Amino acid sequence: MQSDRLKRRDFISLLGGAAAWPLAARAQQTRRIAVVIALSERDPELKKWLTAFRQGLDQLGWSESGNVHLDYRFAPAGARAKELAKELLVLQPDVVLAFSTPVTAAFQQETHTIPIVFIGIADAVGQGFVGSLTRPGGNLTGLTMYEASVSGKWLEMLKKIEPQIARAAFVINPKTAPYYDFYLRGAKMVAPSLAIEPVFTPVEDDAADIERAIAVFAHAAAKGGLVVPGDSTTNAYRDLIVSLAAQHRLPAVYTNRFFVTAGGLMRRRRMDPRV
Repeated sequence: MQSDRLKRRDFISLLGGAAAWPLAARAQQTRRIAVVIALSERDPELKKWLTAFRQGLDQLGWSESGNVHLDYRFAPAGARAKELAKELLVLQPDVVLAFSTPVTAAFQQETHTIPIVFIGIADAVGQGFVGSLTRPGGNLTGLTMYEASVSGKWLEMLKKIEPQIARAAFVINPKTAPYYDFYLRGAKMVAPSLAIEPVFTPVEDDAADIERAIAVFAHAAAKGGLVVPGDSTTNAYRDLIVSLAAQHRLPAVYTNRFFVTAGGLMRRRRMDPRV
């Protein structure tokens, strides 16, 4: 276990343990890997991630044209995660690659024997995926994205770009990101020293609800900004969230680089309700 950002080298190294499979076994049989990613099959980031993943497997001696078979499924915003987990486990994979909390939770509920490697989650211990960071135990291991204090850093960044910031909306879907309190606790520890009030702003897996939630916050907070910790819902709706931040002229901090690729840059604005 380790805490790190979601980068290509993380994705490449996810199944590094596959190198431990005996060379003789590689020659004798094809290993099966179930891969479930919480993005749309049409997501522009997906091709890059899958390319890096395949390259990493090739470097370890595993090739789709030879000794490994990959079963891909896609669960944007965690959609159909339970159904997909059941469907893939019938195929009896040797290992599962689970991207996002809903996907990881779905597989954890379905199997206690098949190894599960997760990525793109937070607070793996608090969610019950592993016993501890040093000794995961059970059949799950993987990469966690952040530790709690990082949310305080996000507030510090907002304060630097706009010193008059007084409220910060943490935009997240509590259903697909049950770890939301993990981020809020870290933010609340730092918030008093920055004179910022963290505001839990829950959204649903629905464009209209996201628009409503951000609009309500923007109209109520003349000196407000956004923090988007990132979960399978906000990742899926990142274009909309970036657009709404610009529309309501809200300084914003995003935690994944693909938000920036979508146009999400921190921008300063005059803190004047008439603007």
